[in-house]
Amino acid sequence: MAKVEFHFDFGSPNAYLAHLVVPQIERRTGAKFEYVPILLGGVFKMTNNRSPAEKMAGIKNRLQYEQLEMQRFIRRHGIKQFTWNPFFPVNTLLVMRGAIVAQLAGVFPRYVDEVFRHMWAEPKDMDDPEVVRAALEESGFDADALLTRTQEQVVKDRLLQNTEASVARGTFGSPTFFVGSEIFFGKDRLPDFEEEIVRAK
Repeated sequence: MAKVEFHFDFGSPNAYLAHLVVPQIERRTGAKFEYVPILLGGVFKMTNNRSPAEKMAGIKNRLQYEQLEMQRFIRRHGIKQFTWNPFFPVNTLLVMRGAIVAQLAGVFPRYVDEVFRHMWAEPKDMDDPEVVRAALEESGFDADALLTRTQEQVVKDRLLQNTEASVARGTFGSPTFFVGSEIFFGKDRLPDFEEEIVRAK
């Protein structure tokens, strides 16, 4: 089976919504997704891209339509745990470095679930270090140890390397998915992505 990857940043609501659908796709296809933490701010700088909210500002009806499509996706997949984060956009540098630490510490899947929850199910100001610390403690992590390690050069370097490598493969936003070398962007491409997983078996 071709390698199946999910390149994500916690600051993307669409990445969170896609994350909730991943288990369904894994069950149907037998694929196991590899989650790859990237820094969306870095992606934007490297690709001269901007957030959808910035790009859609001033375009009559466009933002309203995007919100309508999001609600349709939520209904289609029976998603109950989603609340728009009132602190959006959030600087995710700390929590994305935390994702690298979580990988090194062997607690990555639970870290991903919990930080997504704190960002989009029970939204908090997750660019405030003290809020992040409290959230991680609430989730049962050793927050002090985890956050201390986010300052290690190896952690900073790995997040940067992930981001640069992702952009080199075609990434310009989050969520981005790969089946082998085939790239798919956005939660709305999940049906095409799933079809490619099956085709590539």
